[in-house]
Amino acid sequence: MSQPLLGLGLKALEAWAQEHGQAAFRGRQLHDWLYAKGARQLAEVSVLPKGFREQLAAQPPEGAFDWMGRSRELHRSVARDGTTKLLLGTHDGLSIETVGIPAEGRLTVCVSSQVGCPMACRFCATGKGGLQRSLAVHEIVDQVLSVREVMEQRPSHVVFMGMGEPLLNIEAVLAAIDCLCTDLGMAQRQITVSTVGVPRTLPRLAELALERLGRAQFTLAVSLHAPDQRLREELIPTAHAYPIEDLLEDCRRYVAITGRRVSFEYILLGGLNDQPRHAAALAQLLRGFQSHVNLIPYNPIAEEEFQRPTPAAVDGFRRALQDRHVAVSVRASRGLDADAACGQLRRRLEGSLEPVLAR
Repeated sequence: MSQPLLGLGLKALEAWAQEHGQAAFRGRQLHDWLYAKGARQLAEVSVLPKGFREQLAAQPPEGAFDWMGRSRELHRSVARDGTTKLLLGTHDGLSIETVGIPAEGRLTVCVSSQVGCPMACRFCATGKGGLQRSLAVHEIVDQVLSVREVMEQRPSHVVFMGMGEPLLNIEAVLAAIDCLCTDLGMAQRQITVSTVGVPRTLPRLAELALERLGRAQFTLAVSLHAPDQRLREELIPTAHAYPIEDLLEDCRRYVAITGRRVSFEYILLGGLNDQPRHAAALAQLLRGFQSHVNLIPYNPIAEEEFQRPTPAAVDGFRRALQDRHVAVSVRASRGLDADAACGQLRRRLEGSLEPVLAR
């Protein structure tokens, strides 16, 4: 079974070249054209023999348009703050959303791990259309390359906070992290994996990370969004199968295995979970935990009538946590006017948008 080249490391590309009757140095050339030059099609790799390129073009790999494994850009929207959302088309007619978030001296890429999402969080647009499928390694790495290409800047950070639940696609996510670090030169500490929680999966993530990556230095961000099980189930229907006490116990096991603290994400919904009593309950829940809380003011989506919290409520919640010695920060909303902010990504319908660039 053939597979795209994107996502393969240097040694694997050398072996691939030899398996196809070429010298090993052809694999090194491919590695440079894939990751440094960002070639989109094998035909662009002019250093390869023309006959070899033509031979491969006649038998494209499974699961991609071309041997290089790149996607097709369907649509691009740029917010006033420079945040850029890309809609990328897959070989099977589906679409992926990814976002480039510029800031002074850095560029963060928010990548998707699935097409759609099965977790059905009420405040998130992605889950409204359900899950189509998980993404392959090349489809994840391609998002980072696509943002780099469009924004003409080397990404400094990658967050798995786009479409999908990363822990339902662990193998591909870890392989993508390996590729980003080994082949694109990123550091694990520049990468964050966000999850709403999948039963009995966090300890496995920790063990697999140590096995596949040699160490687990990426940041784990766990979405809580409520200080108790009842409210959490109201916001995240799938949470009924994963009591918050069990989730926190798995987080403690993750910390014990990796030695890394956990970051907890908490979306503030106006009048629902943003009151001082909620902050006090959250602080009590996390008491003694090696953690950090990231507060995220709700970004509106059309299907729900949740309210964005007032600035006073956000500041009051933050101060209530700080007064109880909880490390806390507030995430600034970026890309709101382009529907590119946290929770606003959604699976587009097939055929709804035409490519903006000829590929």
